[in-house]
Amino acid sequence: MAQRVTFDGAGGQRLAGLLDLPDGPTVMTALFAHCFTCGKDSIAAARIARALTARGIAVLRFDVTGLGESEGTFGEATFSMDVADLAAAAAFLRARGQGPGLLVGHSLGGAAVLAAAASIPEAVAVATIGAPSDPAHVTNLLTDVVPALEADGRAQVQLAGRTFTVHRAFLEDLRAQPQRRRIAELGRALLVMHSPQDAIVGIDNAREIFEAARHPKSFVSLDGADHLLTGHHDARYAADVLATWASRYASAGTTAQEGPDDERRVPLLPGEVMVRETGSGRFQQEVRVGAHRWFADEPVDAGGDDSGPSPYDLLLASLGACTAMTLRIYAERRGWHTGAIEVILRHDRVRTDDRDTSTGASGWLDRVRREIRVGGDLSEGERAALLRIADRCPVHRTLVGEVVMETDLVGSAAVSV
Repeated sequence: MAQRVTFDGAGGQRLAGLLDLPDGPTVMTALFAHCFTCGKDSIAAARIARALTARGIAVLRFDVTGLGESEGTFGEATFSMDVADLAAAAAFLRARGQGPGLLVGHSLGGAAVLAAAASIPEAVAVATIGAPSDPAHVTNLLTDVVPALEADGRAQVQLAGRTFTVHRAFLEDLRAQPQRRRIAELGRALLVMHSPQDAIVGIDNAREIFEAARHPKSFVSLDGADHLLTGHHDARYAADVLATWASRYASAGTTAQEGPDDERRVPLLPGEVMVRETGSGRFQQEVRVGAHRWFADEPVDAGGDDSGPSPYDLLLASLGACTAMTLRIYAERRGWHTGAIEVILRHDRVRTDDRDTSTGASGWLDRVRREIRVGGDLSEGERAALLRIADRCPVHRTLVGEVVMETDLVGSAAVSV
């Protein structure tokens, strides 16, 4: 879902944006700043918004002054005005109860979010894509007109197939930015993404940003991508990496927004799991465990949207994970080199008449088939021991043991935070 929104920029002009919303509850809100001459509808912006909303993170992307549907004259804006507009966008979100916990910037937009972070207190994480380490890098695009700018105070320049009038104030403002100090004092988690083949903003810019920043910081190479991420697979990869990284900080940012049916918020206690209908599709459920969040659903042929694993998928995943962890602990204690442990599981139902059973009862039984793959140079005795230990993993013992189920029906649903 995307809502068209408008808000007042720092200079009073109306700025147009898109607020992309998740299908379920919003766990965090991100503010996206696009590249120098791009807009809110660029391939990178759209892909990133889609990947973030799939993880419950809302995204506001907007056209800066004079671009797209926003008011004003692009050539009269400065980098400082763009930074101020980001603060205005954050204030707009804050007034809606969605102060941005994540700032994302592409190209010059990356430099802008690094500069704006200090004025957006809710932001706990910042990500840059192909960003210059110094906003003055943009002057490389204006080399042919810099003499005219300095002599006459203005000049016309061709950018992205359009003609703009650029003023000397724009140039002077770029050169006056204390960007290295801002990066050193960022005080937020930082993700730097950059392509080694970027012909517009060289990879050295990523190194300079990374070296100036303090931990926690991460770098991801967008190998093979161009500066604008025009390749769909490149934009998709960048979006998926960003969304996965950002989900780590979602619990520290904006908390889930209440829907119309929410009456109260109840924090989850350690060891508790919350499952709640999202209202999207017939079966989609939001699953929360501590700071982790995902969706469960049914496949399309069962009437669902296949937006997440099915309940039995989750059950098998639990058993498989527990099996692998138990075998890892056992093998490490004995110094056995197993390589990566892999567990393949399947579930079906079989008639009791079709298999040996000690109960003699007719009907159906659930059957789980588990195939464990290990490497290493293990003896037959060691492999047999691992097979025995697999049946001792806690989840296996729970499934085959006697389980007491206690269920209460309470009056109203609650939202975990």
